[in-house]
Amino acid sequence: MNTADAKRVLETALICSHQPIQPRELRVLFDDALGVDTIKTLLEELQLEWTQRGVELVQVATGWRFQSRPEMREYLDRLNPEKPPKYTRAAMETLAIIAYRQPVTRGDLEDIRGVTINSLVLKQLEDRGWVEVIGHRETVGRPALFATTRQFLDDLGLASLDQLPVYDTEQAQANAFAKLSAEEDSAQLSIEDAPEESTPSETDNHPHDA
Repeated sequence: MNTADAKRVLETALICSHQPIQPRELRVLFDDALGVDTIKTLLEELQLEWTQRGVELVQVATGWRFQSRPEMREYLDRLNPEKPPKYTRAAMETLAIIAYRQPVTRGDLEDIRGVTINSLVLKQLEDRGWVEVIGHRETVGRPALFATTRQFLDDLGLASLDQLPVYDTEQAQANAFAKLSAEEDSAQLSIEDAPEESTPSETDNHPHDA
């Protein structure tokens, strides 16, 4: 099979797939006749060939996929005018801290934000597939350690955490996700104003993780 045909096969497989695909998984298309390095090279060539189109080939955390370019979003939204799910400012700030400081405990989150973290906020982020428990800190109470998932990176169109924008404050980091959501067609993050949680007090019956 020549290079042009191989790229046509890869192109078709990725366009028809509902999920990103890793190069090693794409080898089955060619009965393992092409190595991973060769497939990566072909994907990079395909990526260049699609640079002038409304759809782009990108590498995200779980593989390669085709997606619409950010500038196409306003037009595509006219086909699907339903508003994406919105998340409170508290949820976005919590997600930002986890993304930039991970792994962190609930106690860490509360120390940084200065307020009690509502359990529903963490559950919402876990249910969305953006946050997961990856272990427990070896201290009193063995509090859960939270980290972001590969799904989180995929939804923001990122291949790794190194691609997160660099900001100095938690608020700027939280706002960065709102900016990314406007730029990435696949992202469903947005911020809306909401009442803050209560400030922790000595009478709070929530056990504060160390």
